[in-house]
Amino acid sequence: MAEPELLLDSNIRLWVVLPIVFITFLVGVIRHYVSILLQSDKKLTLEQVSDSQVLIRSRILRENGKYIPKQSFLMRKFYFNNPDDGFFKKTKRKVVPPSPMTDPSMLTDMMKGNVTNVLPMILIGGWINWTFSGFVTTKVPFPLTLRFKPMLQQGIELLSLDASWVSSASWYFLNVFGLRSMYSLILGQDNGADQSRIMQDQISGAAMAMPADTNKAFKAEWEALELTDHQWALDSVEEDLMCKDLDLSGMFSKELPTGIF
Repeated sequence: MAEPELLLDSNIRLWVVLPIVFITFLVGVIRHYVSILLQSDKKLTLEQVSDSQVLIRSRILRENGKYIPKQSFLMRKFYFNNPDDGFFKKTKRKVVPPSPMTDPSMLTDMMKGNVTNVLPMILIGGWINWTFSGFVTTKVPFPLTLRFKPMLQQGIELLSLDASWVSSASWYFLNVFGLRSMYSLILGQDNGADQSRIMQDQISGAAMAMPADTNKAFKAEWEALELTDHQWALDSVEEDLMCKDLDLSGMFSKELPTGIF
């Protein structure tokens, strides 16, 4: 015999389901702008700026070296890839791993991250669990096993209730991780309201990532530049220009256009 279907009062939708959605969304928006206010600019050293500019110069040489004479290209390539004293050969940078104990800025960033991400989630989650405790809000449109009851029915201890029903506390956490599309649409892709992305970064270690190894970047750029040959792209540019019909009538007109001044 099939169990009778559970019918929810329409007031639950107006006074429980929608308020939790609005509160979660507004807290995410506020968290996004607070994280922007607390965000500190990372200071780069003169050595880091110099190394980045050298890599950019080498990449530009590889991409646009065909527009300069072969001798000029080889001179620049020799400066970077000379086996004896080339820049990429002689330059060795010391990579120092960051440590929160020695870097106060990293410790400050960790505290800001906890204030803007963890603390609001705990406070708002506790307030919603206390205010809307005991409510069954909605039902997922597919059957679930009993293993999902602790995740979807927090605050409701009913063994006879189907696992597809969602409690108010679980509805809040589903909104925390389910509104990322709305945040991306309104706040952009890289926003501070996407709690799931922030937690993924913390789990994967992206928030405490090691700095890029400049020596490996120099080695990779040396290999790429070593494989680059000079292909003169302006070999017959004079003949190509002389063969074209050039319209020079506008250059010898009596009235000069005012837009050039």
